[in-house]
Amino acid sequence: MDQNNISLEISQLSKKLKHKQLLEPLDYQLSKGKTLALCGGNGAGKSTLIRLIIGLTKETTGSVMINGLNKRKNRKQFLRQIGYMPDDFHFQKSMTTKETINFYARIKNVNEASYKETLRTVGLLDRLNEKVGNFSKGMAQRLLLAQALLSEPNLLVLDEPTNGLDPYWIQQFCKLLIKANKNGQTVIFSTHDLHIAEKIADEVIFLHNGKVMSKGPISNYQKTGLYETFQQIYFDSFQKEEQT
Repeated sequence: MDQNNISLEISQLSKKLKHKQLLEPLDYQLSKGKTLALCGGNGAGKSTLIRLIIGLTKETTGSVMINGLNKRKNRKQFLRQIGYMPDDFHFQKSMTTKETINFYARIKNVNEASYKETLRTVGLLDRLNEKVGNFSKGMAQRLLLAQALLSEPNLLVLDEPTNGLDPYWIQQFCKLLIKANKNGQTVIFSTHDLHIAEKIADEVIFLHNGKVMSKGPISNYQKTGLYETFQQIYFDSFQKEEQT
């Protein structure tokens, strides 16, 4: 792979907490403008991998490079590359939509016209003066997505972004990520919904108990199907665990 075209480079990245291996050593490269889906059940290691990539969790071994930047040596520039949407995040309930998005916009040096356009994109521009505490789960998710989209980062990292979204906004979310790819942005997202992964991802990593069970281009799974592959991987895994 052309080094100038690599957005994300993971080298022997792992995480161990006391006697539990949360993530086995992983090597991976993702090209610029591509979308990677992290798939797996609860406790598979998806969120752990995401937090390691963006630097929220300290790795046990290995390193992460984003657009050639190392998070230890170039921390500020490294973090500027990323737009992060965490899973199950709770905003300050007493703040309005405008106050909330303005807080993130100031951090990212984004002007009012730009953040309003981002709110329009996620369907919340008409909710500027509404308190976030009154939001449904889906509306809160869309606001969370909006703060990640601010400043059009080179790398979008989204942890279970479709949780709580209704079918219409899941469709809009897919369109947003496809558009982000066309604009040259790289996307990493975790999901339980294999239909979404199949629809928009270029590459996929299947995780189970911190281990990478399968990885590669989405085209490798088109004949069998992601759902069937997922079933087979976990059926085989459970059989092995019962035998040990």
